[in-house]
Amino acid sequence: MVEAHGHLESPSAWVTRWAYLISSEGRVLDVASGHGRHARWFAARGHVVDAVDRNASALASLADVAHVTPLCSDLETAAWPYAPGTYAGVVVANYLHRALFPHLIDALAPGGVLIYETFAWGNERYGRPSNPDFLLKPGELLEVVRGKLFVHSYEDLLVDEPRTARVQRICAVRATNTA
Repeated sequence: MVEAHGHLESPSAWVTRWAYLISSEGRVLDVASGHGRHARWFAARGHVVDAVDRNASALASLADVAHVTPLCSDLETAAWPYAPGTYAGVVVANYLHRALFPHLIDALAPGGVLIYETFAWGNERYGRPSNPDFLLKPGELLEVVRGKLFVHSYEDLLVDEPRTARVQRICAVRATNTA
């Protein structure tokens, strides 16, 4: 569902599909949260949520949402602001900055879940983004987590909702035993 301002209102079906894997009392990090569709959804289910985005006006809509702590930060230029091993869940949707991959994985606590989906090569046929810098290469998300997380589910496909797009998405879990 799209609001009049053009931002997505409903949480991603991929995120909601795998959210049950995140500990019910665990802290969640919503990266590139925008107006906070995922932050709001997780907070409504009792999670404490950190939402980070560089768009201060988008984050302002989260200021009064219970259990959500918004942080305005440009993660592409600023230092990573979160401690390792903090989150039961890290959620990223429709955003790609490859330099953040190690931080996203390190942010997961033992048993933590990474739920990630964004655009992939081939999306240029259907619209934006079309710049290869913002499109995942075939199998890229699998390579990012290889040897670090257990892949629960992975897809690389063409979707029709909320609009036709080529996407890659993964749900991967950090081992509970790090020994």
